[in-house]
Amino acid sequence: MLAESLYKYNPIDDIECLFAAKQHSTERRGHNEVVVQIAGKWDKMLLFFAWEEQMNCLHLSCMINVEPEDVALPTIFELLALLNEDLWVGYFSYWQEAQTPLFRHSMFLDAADEKFSAKLAQVVDIALTECERAYPIFHAVFKQKIEPRRALLPMMLM
Repeated sequence: MLAESLYKYNPIDDIECLFAAKQHSTERRGHNEVVVQIAGKWDKMLLFFAWEEQMNCLHLSCMINVEPEDVALPTIFELLALLNEDLWVGYFSYWQEAQTPLFRHSMFLDAADEKFSAKLAQVVDIALTECERAYPIFHAVFKQKIEPRRALLPMMLM
């Protein structure tokens, strides 16, 4: 009991080990943060994991490597709203400082959760799948200046 009270669960340690074992580049950015670089179908993606101890909440952000070229914020926000309409888990947002879209998701955990690895794998798979699916749409709007609704048409036909 005393050992449990001295040790606070930190899933960042587990995440770092899981991705390092799969030969992914990881960078620990403090006690409660780690960044993982993953090669995607279109480009590399960065997964940011942050642990909020007080809430026992793990946050995941997946950065999509496509920057807008002279695209107005209302157009970006329209695209985000349209993409988010069909999501059951997580959501897309836009990080204005870095000028890049993100997929975000948070999950509550506790140290007794024996299925953490499976849950993490599922959330990472969802994030990567959604980012891969959305990349060509972001590219069409950000680089080719296609209107959000038109850019989504090929995805709606699937």
